[in-house]
Amino acid sequence: MHAFIFPGQGAQFSGMGLDLYESSNEAQDYFNKANSILGFNICDIMFEGSAEDLKQTKVTQPAIFLHSTILSKVMGDKFKPDMVAGHSLGEFSALVANKTLEFEDALKLVSQRAQAMQKACEAQPSTMAAVLGLDDHVVEAICADVDGTVVAANYNCPGQLVISGKIDAIHTACERLKEEGARRALVLPVGGAFHSPLMEPAREELEAAIKATTFNTPICPVYQNVTTFGVTNPEEIQKNLIFQLTAPVKWTQSMQQMIKDGATKFTEVGPGKVLQGLLGKIDRTVEKESGTISVSYTHLTLPTTPYV
Repeated sequence: MHAFIFPGQGAQFSGMGLDLYESSNEAQDYFNKANSILGFNICDIMFEGSAEDLKQTKVTQPAIFLHSTILSKVMGDKFKPDMVAGHSLGEFSALVANKTLEFEDALKLVSQRAQAMQKACEAQPSTMAAVLGLDDHVVEAICADVDGTVVAANYNCPGQLVISGKIDAIHTACERLKEEGARRALVLPVGGAFHSPLMEPAREELEAAIKATTFNTPICPVYQNVTTFGVTNPEEIQKNLIFQLTAPVKWTQSMQQMIKDGATKFTEVGPGKVLQGLLGKIDRTVEKESGTISVSYTHLTLPTTPYV
């Protein structure tokens, strides 16, 4: 069975999407439609902006969503998913790919998500850290023992777990984790504690928008970050998406479940090849490739991005 997986925030790079725009009239139509929906010219920033420009909250998440979603639409006969999944933000791309959400509705939700997350970050100073070289249960136990809010946020692959919480608690946890034998416990250059209880204001804001959006019956299961299991019921998909911002991204567990359910080939659809790298550490036996339109994408170095 063929699984298609979609990257999250952190995969962006200057010039992203330009190849798609120049090679496909269909892609041009979608990019131009996105400019109208967002109310600003995101194409100019994606195609010509600097890395710093792409870090703007209102740009980053829509840009990655657009790259992944439009790529899946122009892949034509190459895009025949038996199952889909997306890492955090990438779940919105996956839900367009399996026809749960319409492109326009999903883009509006992604834009609202980015703005709600930014407000939550400004209201409560917080951060994330990548932890390498420890078993998940060890990291979870130390986080639970630290005073203040700090939780396991992104289960990226065995031996790589991102934690999220208040700044002081994160620094304390990092010191404890190093003492416990972590190869690295690196505070990440992000502005908030994504996938933690500190995102509750953003979750509440996004919940109203998600509930007002139509969710269709998908053409194939989506393996959601919150539950790790394949879901086809629109109401269940909607419920899981609401809780995604405050719940951990169970990526390792989702990939393992997809393989258990019969996935033998994974295609990463979007900028970069980070998910291929993670998958190689989860299971070395599965076939991996990038969804491309006669281009090669830049590689990102782990663990500098938490993927949110």
